Amino acid sequence: MVEPGYSSFDGDLPAVDDCWNRIGVRGDRSCPKLAEYVHCRNCPVHAAAAISLLDRYALGSEGTHLAPVEVAEAAAEDGRPHLIFRLGDEWLGLPTRALAEVAPACMVHSLPHQRSPALLGVANVRGTLVACISLGELLGLDSRAAARDSARIVPRMLILAAVGGPIISPVDEVEGIHELDEKAIVEASSQSHAANDRFTRGVMQWRTRSIRLLDQQALLDAATRSLA
Repeated sequence: MVEPGYSSFDGDLPAVDDCWNRIGVRGDRSCPKLAEYVHCRNCPVHAAAAISLLDRYALGSEGTHLAPVEVAEAAAEDGRPHLIFRLGDEWLGLPTRALAEVAPACMVHSLPHQRSPALLGVANVRGTLVACISLGELLGLDSRAAARDSARIVPRMLILAAVGGPIISPVDEVEGIHELDEKAIVEASSQSHAANDRFTRGVMQWRTRSIRLLDQQALLDAATRSLA
């Protein structure tokens, strides 16, 4: 699912030598290193490319701050589209302007010398390395989810439209995109919710659920800083 207004993220990332797509397991397999490492993800060239990617995220974010996105106009609207998703036991709402895509779950490769607790590693999305973070760690949420009907729940990856390039994050469940009534938002209570208040615009009752609405500017800015 790609939201209108966002092009494919592949061209937005800093350029790296994606040899795995040319001569590696996703290419013609002519790379002589495959005999030793079997798969590109085990190769130090792949690891070096991932570290280079994170370095470029950091360089691209230096001195950069996200500007408010049509704050005055959004406040005047009765409704605003949000992606509603779950992390652990918490239901969250993220404005779709912060979202590039909802993707299937994929393997995340950890990196040596992790730079922050929120950084999980990198994921290969359609042949492109994308930095992967834990939104639960960033928001201070309990990652232990209650038992649910696993046959009906499909974990997903959110690809966020951050300043330095797209960032991917696993989530436990996606409800979908819904237009939420801005007038129904009330002030968040830090005593009754686990998420950090600096990422929160407020909470609202939606159907039978309490939804915590995330501040897209604060979240994307923090997500980018977590890679520096």
